[in-house]
Amino acid sequence: MTYVVRRTAPGEWRELRALRLEALRDSPTAFGVTYADAAALPDEDWRQQAELNATSATSAMFVAATVDGHWVGMTGCAPLPDVPGTSCLHGVYVAPAHRGGQAGLAARLMDAGIRWTRDNTDAAWLTLGVHEDNQRALAFYRRIGFTATGKIVPYRLDPAKKLHILGLENFRPAAAR
Repeated sequence: MTYVVRRTAPGEWRELRALRLEALRDSPTAFGVTYADAAALPDEDWRQQAELNATSATSAMFVAATVDGHWVGMTGCAPLPDVPGTSCLHGVYVAPAHRGGQAGLAARLMDAGIRWTRDNTDAAWLTLGVHEDNQRALAFYRRIGFTATGKIVPYRLDPAKKLHILGLENFRPAAAR
């Protein structure tokens, strides 16, 4: 199957909402919000998110779509306000029917987020968080160059669980860390 990976456009809030809710149903512990909370957001919140994702100079959302326009994957990138000089990849999701295989869709989405962050921000660090029980995601992130930072934080939705913070090796090779 052929896919297009691209940055979202401002008016695509319905598509964003549908894919985000699908992701939350499919992988509830992979994200820091519940399906119920996201489903309860008013349309205006989704419109604002879509606008920000498409136009911000410091954050972006990328989607993978089939040739007929159906969204099947996403990843976002944004600065971490509490950690100066650091951006974070977040909301990584590929629909089950589109995982694995020759397309390398998850890697293509991650590459889009990494390249955009490198080219459009001055962040010295690029990180992401992965739930301690999500071994498949952890293995994938390691394969594409993320390594443990040594930072482990409580998982927002269940503080008894942990979120491992990974950093991208060689994100900015010349940057002092």
